Amino acid sequence: MEILVVLTSHDQLGNTGKKTGFWLEEFAAPYYVFKDAGVAMTLASPKGGQPPLDPKSDDPDAQTDATRRFGKDADAQAALANTVKLSSVSAADYDAVFYPGGHGPLWDLAEDPQSIALIEALYAAGKPVGAVCHAPAVFRHTKTPDGTPLVRDKPVTGFANTEEAAVGLTDVVPFLVEDMLKKHGASYSKGPDWLSHVVVAGNLITGQNPASSEAAAKALLAKLGVA
Repeated sequence: MEILVVLTSHDQLGNTGKKTGFWLEEFAAPYYVFKDAGVAMTLASPKGGQPPLDPKSDDPDAQTDATRRFGKDADAQAALANTVKLSSVSAADYDAVFYPGGHGPLWDLAEDPQSIALIEALYAAGKPVGAVCHAPAVFRHTKTPDGTPLVRDKPVTGFANTEEAAVGLTDVVPFLVEDMLKKHGASYSKGPDWLSHVVVAGNLITGQNPASSEAAAKALLAKLGVA
């Protein structure tokens, strides 16, 4: 059994001159959920190599048990530094896919044809697809085999408008995750800002924010029948 973990390669926060990328907790927590369950992983990104880390996610107040574990784990750091190019992977080789968030995916993975095709192929094959926080942005252009938006009429969550407003980036991001999901006909729900909220709709698993990362990963494993 093997899970594909897809990270962003985008490091510019709009036109602010500030850096962005993936959010550390949203990678580290699922990484150890999968690793501790004995499930193999392939890490991928559009450009391959080291994905950009959102510097704010490495601040002292953003640390969790998983991020501290990652900071001491040379093997995990080496794996992250050597992600394979997304163009080199095939949906047929994986049992599930998981997308960590951070603001980066809003710019690259949401529009990436290879990511879109990968999600559509995995979902059509009845394999679990997970995304947390800003990563549900990857469903912006995905469709079911009959051509309707993948999220239409499905219960989902993702980074809430109130959370985006709280970090002051409502007018910086190219689109708001909550608004996009609703526009495509999803049944969007949210929990309290910054607390874990995970929604499972068949093989579609979404988490609202960084605090939802671990629970979303565990929900994906449950879909695979892994305790």
